[in-house]
Amino acid sequence: MAALFLTGLLAFTRLPAATIPRIDFPTISVSATLPGAEPETMASSVAAPLERQFARIPSLTQLTSTSILGSTSISLQFDLDRNVDAAAQDVAAAINAAAGQLPREMPNPPTYRKANPSDLPVMNIGLYSEVLPLDVVNDYTDVRIVQKLSQLPGVAQVSIVGEQRKAVRVQINPTAIANLGLSLEDVRAAITRASVNSPKGSLNGPQLATTISSNDQLTKAADYAQIVVAYRNGAPIHISDIGTAIDSVENSRISGWVDQHHGFYLAVVKLPDADVTKINDRVKEEMPKLIATMPPAIHTEIISDYTQVIRASLKSIEEALIVAVIAVMLVIFLFLRKIWSTIIPGIAVPLSLVGTFGAMYLFGFTLDNLSLMALTIAVGFVVDDAIVMIENIIRHLEQGESPYEAAIKGAAQVGVTIVTMSVSLIAVFIPLLLMQGIVGRLFNEFAVTVSVAVLISAFVSLTLTPMMCARFLDHREGTSRFHRVMEHFFEGLVNGYAKGLRVVLRHQPVVLTSLLATLALTGILYVSIPKGFFPQQDTGVMIASTQADQNISFEQMNRKQQQMIDVAAKDPAVMHVVAASGIGSNGGNTGNTGRNALILKPLSQRDASSDEVMARLRPQFAKIEGLQVFMLTMQDINIGARQARTQYQYTLQDQDIDELSYWANIMYEKMKAVPQLQDVATDLQNSASRTVVKVDRETASRLGIDPSMID
Repeated sequence: MAALFLTGLLAFTRLPAATIPRIDFPTISVSATLPGAEPETMASSVAAPLERQFARIPSLTQLTSTSILGSTSISLQFDLDRNVDAAAQDVAAAINAAAGQLPREMPNPPTYRKANPSDLPVMNIGLYSEVLPLDVVNDYTDVRIVQKLSQLPGVAQVSIVGEQRKAVRVQINPTAIANLGLSLEDVRAAITRASVNSPKGSLNGPQLATTISSNDQLTKAADYAQIVVAYRNGAPIHISDIGTAIDSVENSRISGWVDQHHGFYLAVVKLPDADVTKINDRVKEEMPKLIATMPPAIHTEIISDYTQVIRASLKSIEEALIVAVIAVMLVIFLFLRKIWSTIIPGIAVPLSLVGTFGAMYLFGFTLDNLSLMALTIAVGFVVDDAIVMIENIIRHLEQGESPYEAAIKGAAQVGVTIVTMSVSLIAVFIPLLLMQGIVGRLFNEFAVTVSVAVLISAFVSLTLTPMMCARFLDHREGTSRFHRVMEHFFEGLVNGYAKGLRVVLRHQPVVLTSLLATLALTGILYVSIPKGFFPQQDTGVMIASTQADQNISFEQMNRKQQQMIDVAAKDPAVMHVVAASGIGSNGGNTGNTGRNALILKPLSQRDASSDEVMARLRPQFAKIEGLQVFMLTMQDINIGARQARTQYQYTLQDQDIDELSYWANIMYEKMKAVPQLQDVATDLQNSASRTVVKVDRETASRLGIDPSMID
């Protein structure tokens, strides 16, 4: 028994924590880029060849792709039982098989990650500076924080949301180069030749050797401004003569905020089946060391930590478990009125529960709401075995037998009964054990935990409980005044019950009518009560996606985004706001959308739930002209491999893009007209202004211009 107890305690310290059992669909995310390519081009020339190869991978349940200007994202989701590492190998093989069908102009082959795009970050870290430019902050962050955190066990990805990577922008005056007889291709070729980074070799002499280096790679705008593009009339033509070179960022159509400061935030995403609490503990342990390597002018703060919700949830249900054990012990004491008759089940119950932890560890379970709830419920089942055994042994004691004889006879008489009770209880959970899919994965842990607790309880009741009864019980115990008072009280309860029973038997028609009415009311309530797959959780993190008109300028989008941040920051329940404009809900860069996270204060410090906060923010966000804000609360279970701006997703698929666009708009308008729905959104972005260049191929050919030059 001591070994069982110690094993359970050791397993308890190693069990990972979560709010619910881990239900991570094996998901692989594939991304490919082709700068400047239209969404239709990305879909037909990049996504389509990859999808044809991916469709042949076994156990693939869902394949979704999103193509925007210059990039394509494909998500592959597999059966729950599929190993994610094996799936990743199949995806890598499929990418290699599709390589010959992909455009040669792609700067890099498609890449893949073992991460689900719909998984929300387990931790957000905000960074900003009042002094340093954001591109400098980005460089420090990328080198000193992102790379280190990405190497931590269990971390799938650390992405910079609102990234401001340093770059040099060269802006050319088309009139100036036309007057000089130059083309943009001439300028591009000159810039390419002027900035290189290739090996130069070394000089080796009889006495000395030296490595050769040079200033062949340019990093500043001032250096690019002096590049010679061509010579005219013997004079050099510099970049500064035909345009401007400026220090900027790679993507100037992305902006980020941390609260009301311009900055960006790091989103830490876990691997499938990784322990969230261990990941966040490792990140918190590393962050002080990493912050120490950053300039003091860079402000770094952990904005949201999802484990706070997990720990609070576990603390709450652990308290409920302790209260349940104490309540059971009090009830036993009130009814048996014997000290050792209370202490013995008081030992057997914790021993059965702690022993269950060992089985949970072996099965790969987590300490979560369902497994701890199973233990809480099991307290009632577990104590039954001990009570049945103790009561029968006490009966023999009261007949004058010695404690040892009473224990032997009592255990022999009820042994079969205890085994039968345990098997009957386990049989109740067999349907849960056989359930498949997400619901089966959820309740499998619950059913197994209860069943194991019952089995261990039966073992303890047939071994430890009789032994303790033989050692510690005494038939002389239980003649105190308290014993007599409680006995008188229970006799009154029995007499009252007998009187009530006689009244019921005298009015049988009324009782039967009440029974039928109760059954009818049960059916009515079952039909009328709202139904859902899983209750909405208040995790303290709200995701707010913003969208404006597709023709909006990026500067105007930033102003509207700032208005949204100001409104959210004024709410008394909101602790932090991190935001980024120019980023869609499924990643990718779209100038009319934004992705934001509202971090709420702990429940003890706010006066409203997340749903109530959303309800009072919606009318305020609606006052921002030309901006739609879609809100949802971060949840533990995210079914699907793409992020949604709202709680539910409905996907339309078609081989014909024009037909898809036609019916998608019709369905969007119809759903907006349904009064029960709010925040109806579509990710179809095909109504923005577009400039189409129609090439006269005959004239272009006569002038020696081919389509690639025009592109």
